[in-house]
Amino acid sequence: MTVLVTGGAGYIGSHMALRLADGGEQVVVLDNLTTGFDWAIDPRASFVSGNAGDMDFVGDVIATHKISEIVHFAGSIVVPESVTNPLKYYANNTATSRSLIEAAVKGRVKHMVFSSTAAVYGMTGLDPVAEDTQLNPMSPYGRSKLMTEMMLADVAAAHPLTYGALRYFNVAGADPKKRSGQSSPTATHLIKVACQAALGSRAFMEIFGTDYPTPDGTCVRDYIHVTDLVEAHALLLTYLRQGGASTTLNCGYGRGYSVRQVIDTVKKVSGIDFAVKEAPRRAGDPPAIVAGAQKVRALLGWQPAHDDLDEIVTSAYAWEQYLLTRNR
Repeated sequence: MTVLVTGGAGYIGSHMALRLADGGEQVVVLDNLTTGFDWAIDPRASFVSGNAGDMDFVGDVIATHKISEIVHFAGSIVVPESVTNPLKYYANNTATSRSLIEAAVKGRVKHMVFSSTAAVYGMTGLDPVAEDTQLNPMSPYGRSKLMTEMMLADVAAAHPLTYGALRYFNVAGADPKKRSGQSSPTATHLIKVACQAALGSRAFMEIFGTDYPTPDGTCVRDYIHVTDLVEAHALLLTYLRQGGASTTLNCGYGRGYSVRQVIDTVKKVSGIDFAVKEAPRRAGDPPAIVAGAQKVRALLGWQPAHDDLDEIVTSAYAWEQYLLTRNR
């Protein structure tokens, strides 16, 4: 069996390729390197450069490498950008996924694992949200991902393809062995931005909105270590291979931290009191979203190994330090 990882040169995709190769899997990475990095690709994986939305090209990759499963990460992920440039998101996320799914059906791919998002829920409040919570995405990003979930459900009902959709909460941290991490200098992830500010790569960082209906007025999110996240993917692949039915699962820890709490943790870990400015809210940001994460534990036996904000921040900070030395 060979697994195709789309977006495998990116942040989460590169960690997935590492996890699969560590488990002895045959891995093919497909990436157009628009936001990914060729140096982040596990050397144990085969690499093909191209667009996951190019149906004929992907069909050739499936046939040449005898792909049996696809783990689909390729896409655009910045919520505020999706509000100002929605067509980019419906092209890169929805349309690309549609073409990829058709190539998978034509190539008789057995299973697909899809990188979805908690943004499909929209406005939720401080209580954890379960998978059966009403879906009401607040941004084109969330809607573009939800459309792909719907396509997968329809296609799985009509063809012999089973799938798993993992709704991510806020992914952070880096590989404990420092083989990969969030490497894009312009990434908008809160923990990365705060680490960059601590290391002087940014003169300051901003808090977008301080008047939300949360305990300290800033957004609350459920932060999950990237290594725990890709472990859930690996377990989901095993579940599907063993005949498990198509499923949709939240992937988070079930506990939220505010923006201010995260910044305070980065300051504690780094020992640096960097500059923080307050700014207006960003479009598309819900006040709070925390995972109801019982289903993924019960169905897959997933047991997080890095459920600690200090550990997440420490690994992210160490990766930023590495990037500074690498880019000199």
